[in-house]
Amino acid sequence: MLRSILPAFFLIFSWQTVSAQEFIPLWHKDKIPNSRGLKLEDKIENERIHQVGTPGMYAFFPSLQENKGAAVLICPGGGYAHLAYVISGTQLAKWFNSMGVSAFVLKYRLPNSPDLKERQIAPLQDAQRAVRIIRSNAEKWCVNPDKIGVMGTSAGGHLAANLGTSTEDAAKINDELDRFSFTPNLMILVSPVITMGEYAHAGSRNNLLGENPSKQLIEKYSLENQVTLTTPPAFVVHAVNDKTVNVRNSMLFCEALLDKKVTVSLHIFPHGAHSIALRNNSGSTETWTSLCEMWLVETGFIPQVRK
Repeated sequence: MLRSILPAFFLIFSWQTVSAQEFIPLWHKDKIPNSRGLKLEDKIENERIHQVGTPGMYAFFPSLQENKGAAVLICPGGGYAHLAYVISGTQLAKWFNSMGVSAFVLKYRLPNSPDLKERQIAPLQDAQRAVRIIRSNAEKWCVNPDKIGVMGTSAGGHLAANLGTSTEDAAKINDELDRFSFTPNLMILVSPVITMGEYAHAGSRNNLLGENPSKQLIEKYSLENQVTLTTPPAFVVHAVNDKTVNVRNSMLFCEALLDKKVTVSLHIFPHGAHSIALRNNSGSTETWTSLCEMWLVETGFIPQVRK
């Protein structure tokens, strides 16, 4: 049986001690990798986090009776400049809870943080650590460790896809959690930033990689180049009329998945622009959540609800 082996500086979480929206720190304050040791405060304005002081995640749990034994880590979007934690975070978490899925909204370090030594790897480090924490607590949180997904919107989609395609351990700090896998079992990507090349979202690329990134960085963080045979299945949603993140981002990624024979469900809608949300979408775009729920059942991530 799995046992939680979080170091002593973490609270001992259980169904009796963890409540919805409980904040779970990712790192001990003296063991944050890629940190200069600055003491930063969270900066929040208009439901957006512009600076992360303490990287962590907010836990949202379904009731014990409705729990389906699966979990999803949610990476909010914001162009790697801020975190839109409500519209692409907590709202989605509540949707997953309605399906009986535990959800964790990631508060990851932004590349523009003055505390970072290496800007581009910080979001991935936090995402990998978050998955490890979820897996290490799988038994206590009634989660199957083989049913942990990741979801991301816009630049959060880039982080989610980076997490799903990464084979490089960026979060290793030589503690007990290192032995847990950081790879998610599936990906849900909405209007995702994928490429740093021709069809890149310039803001996300500049914020993540800097103003003049090398060809090597562009290649590495163009995630269509990082897909392997072991990349997890993906559900991808985009709109043709998205003028912020070109729909070819999703197409490039899905083509790469197909080339590696990775299961993918791609849905490109005529409307929705760069505002595909949980509800109140234009026309047929409103069906994406129903399609996603059906896909989660189809893949065996959650059981079908018997009526």
